[in-house]
Amino acid sequence: MASENTASSDASPFEGFIGTSPAMKELFRHIRKIANSSATVLLLGETGSGKELVARAVHELSPRVTGPFVRVNCGALSESLLESELFGHVKGAFTNAIENRTGRFEAGHGGTIFLDEINSVSHTLQVKLLRVLQEHQFERVGDTRTISVDCRIIAATNRDLTEMVEAGSFREDLYYRLNVLPIYVPPLRERREDIPSLVQFFVERYAAQNRKPILQVVPEALAHLIAYLWPGNVRELQNYIERAIVLAEGTELTSDLLPSHVRGEAPVRLGRVERGELQSLCAELVSRGLSEVTEEGKSHEHVMGLVERELILQVLRSCQGTQTKAATRLGINRNTLHKKIDDYHLESESG
Repeated sequence: MASENTASSDASPFEGFIGTSPAMKELFRHIRKIANSSATVLLLGETGSGKELVARAVHELSPRVTGPFVRVNCGALSESLLESELFGHVKGAFTNAIENRTGRFEAGHGGTIFLDEINSVSHTLQVKLLRVLQEHQFERVGDTRTISVDCRIIAATNRDLTEMVEAGSFREDLYYRLNVLPIYVPPLRERREDIPSLVQFFVERYAAQNRKPILQVVPEALAHLIAYLWPGNVRELQNYIERAIVLAEGTELTSDLLPSHVRGEAPVRLGRVERGELQSLCAELVSRGLSEVTEEGKSHEHVMGLVERELILQVLRSCQGTQTKAATRLGINRNTLHKKIDDYHLESESG
């Protein structure tokens, strides 16, 4: 009984996270398991899936919680600016270097440094990062004095680093140094069960921010939100709910407040699934699901399952039952696809 309670506790959400789906419970367990270590963490996940939230949770559960949490977006700066940002510089190191500057690694001493979009770092900086990982030492730009630091590195990527290694754009030795404790952050389409809770959270947040009443989300609008594939993940959902709150004139969040591609009425960027593909199918299934909800009193989970099952089935058929190819097109992990095939009993239908 005690072990069951512990397992349940390990899977409970952290502050700032919303989600009770199996994918999120597994994420919470993984975070708790690795937080006490000082080893490097590599977060794998799509843009907008919440990798920074995960990095902060790891930091806050670690012995370094009293130290700083320093975030660097490696994709937002040029090579020269990023080098100065990470390692600092001395006065006169380059034009406009009018004084000494402390870098982010120094600022993160005793705490955690989060390197977002690590996949965008140049080869030159990859070499310097490798040294920091191996020796915990570096020099400021324009200086010869070696500085030692003690900070845990959490890196994040929205690209497959193994593919980049094979293509020669990412150092293999750095990849292995980073990939000590990998954590997969699931995209929103792999945890559709969490969409109603996320929608309600953002409705309440943006209603308060805009001094408007909390809107009632009508079943049709919720069904469209559940059926949509969310290439931009939680960040995209957040933006559309804010937009709906601002535009709403009544007391309900209706379908017309959502973008046309979310309603299945226009082509949409679907990530690894081809643009516009299966949108009419989703719209048809949403309509069918809503009809069954009305007639049979079933919940939104029924609509979600109906849409997801048919979507997976159609992609599997178009891939002649090849699960690896279907998982790639759907943008989900192959193990996740295999489990859903079992859950929806699709093995005999997908050939």
